[in-house]
Amino acid sequence: MKIGITLSSLLLGGTAALLGQMSADAIPGGDGAAGGIGADVAVCNMPSIYRWGTTGGVTGYSVATTSVNLGDVDLTWYASSNQHPRIPQNLFRFVDGRLDQIGMSWCKDGFCALQLNECGSCQPAGAGCPQLLGPGCSDPYSDSLNGQQSNLAPRSQCNAATGWFQYPPQNLPGAPATIGRRMQVIQADLAVSNATFYCDSIYLHPQDYADGNQLNNASYKRVNRGSLSGSGYSLSPTGSTTIGKPGIFAWENHSSSVDIVPVDIPNDGRVFVASDVIDNGDGTFRYEYAVYNLTSDYNINGFSVPVPAGVTVTDIGFKDVNSHSGEPYATNAWVSSNDAGEVSWSTDEYSTNSNANAIRWGTMYNFWFTADAEPTDGSTTLDVFRTNGTVNAPGVSVPGGPVNIFDLNGDGCVDGADTGIFITQWGFPGGFADFNGDGVVNSGDLGLLIANWGCG
Repeated sequence: MKIGITLSSLLLGGTAALLGQMSADAIPGGDGAAGGIGADVAVCNMPSIYRWGTTGGVTGYSVATTSVNLGDVDLTWYASSNQHPRIPQNLFRFVDGRLDQIGMSWCKDGFCALQLNECGSCQPAGAGCPQLLGPGCSDPYSDSLNGQQSNLAPRSQCNAATGWFQYPPQNLPGAPATIGRRMQVIQADLAVSNATFYCDSIYLHPQDYADGNQLNNASYKRVNRGSLSGSGYSLSPTGSTTIGKPGIFAWENHSSSVDIVPVDIPNDGRVFVASDVIDNGDGTFRYEYAVYNLTSDYNINGFSVPVPAGVTVTDIGFKDVNSHSGEPYATNAWVSSNDAGEVSWSTDEYSTNSNANAIRWGTMYNFWFTADAEPTDGSTTLDVFRTNGTVNAPGVSVPGGPVNIFDLNGDGCVDGADTGIFITQWGFPGGFADFNGDGVVNSGDLGLLIANWGCG
C-alpha cells in the first residue's frame, strides 16, 4: 500500500540519465529487453523550445531534439521515403498531485543526419549530413526547424506498433497561421503559479522497430516557464534529459508513492498506467490515475477501477488533451460512471466511430476520484479500442474496504482502546470523534461508538 501525503514538488529536477549507462536493454518498465543489436534511436537531449506566438489564447511551440543511435548498425535517414524518423513533441504539467498533458504537436519528418559526438562516441556513416546515422552518432534538430509547418505530418498517419507511417503524408488541410500543426498549449494551462512543467519527444522509426528497440524511443526533460508577453509564455528546458522514458515518468520526481506499470497489448504495443493516492486527512483519499499510450496502435477507449461495496465515491474527474490542426479525431470528454462495483470512464466504440477520442500513441489522459477507503494494491482494466477487448494493469493502487470511522486506532476493532481515545475528545467542538456531526463530541457520539463495538 502506498499513500502520497504531499501535494507539492519534493524534487526539483529530472533524474539524470547518462548515455554511458544507457543501452538497448534499458527499457522503461524493465520487463523485457530490446533487440540488443541493430538500429536503436533515442532522444538524448531537448536543449531549447521556440515560441511561435499566440492565437485565441493558444500558444504554438516547438522543441529542439537531439537523437542518438545507440545501436551497432547505421540507422536509415532517407528523406524521400518513410525510412527516417518521425518526431512528435508533448508538454506536461505537475500541480497539486496530478501530472497531466497540456500540449501536443504533429510530427517532424527527418531528412538527413549530422554525425556528431554530442551524446556518445560516433562512428560516422558519411561526411556532412548523410541519410544515415552511424552507431553512437547524434543528430540535432533546432527548435525552429522542428516547428517548420511544411515539414510536419499528422500522428493519425502513423502506426506506432510497427513504426510504419505514410510518407509523404496525404490529404493534409492547410496549416493555420502561427499555431497550426505545432505544439499547441492553452495559455491558461501555463499560468498556474505552483506548477512544474516537462516536455517529452518520441522518435518513430520503422528500422528501429524491426530491430526490437522501440521501447526506449521517448525521453523527457523539465521545462522552466518564463515571463508572459503578447506572444505567450516563454519556455526553456533545464537540467538533464531522462533518456528512454516518456513524460509520464516525470511523476516520479514529485511522489515516492506513485506506481507506473507497463501494459503490453497482445500483437500490438505498450501503454503505461500510473497511480498515486493522496490522503486528504479527513478519512478520504484522492485516487489519481494516468494512462500514457507509448506504442499502441489499437489504442485505449475505456478505463475502470474496482471499488468495494460500502465505499463512497465522489468528485469523479477526467482530463484529456485535444488533437488539432485537422487531425480527424473527436475531442469530446469521456463519460464516467460509478456502478457495478467500479468507477469507469469510456468513449465511443471503434465499431460506431473509428475516429473516437481514444488514447492514441504519444498521448496521456487523466482520471481521478475521491473515496472513503484506504488504498491497497490491485488491478485496473483498460478497454482496447480496435479489438473491443480488455487488458489488466496490475500493481497499481485501488480502494480497499471502507474506513471504519469508529476504529480510532486503526487496529481493526472497536474496543476499549478506542474508547480511551474517544474520551480524550470529549466536549471538543468539531473533534475527529464527532461521529454524528452535531459540532461537539458528547454522549450521542459515544452511543454510536458502542453500537459499532467489535472487530471486522
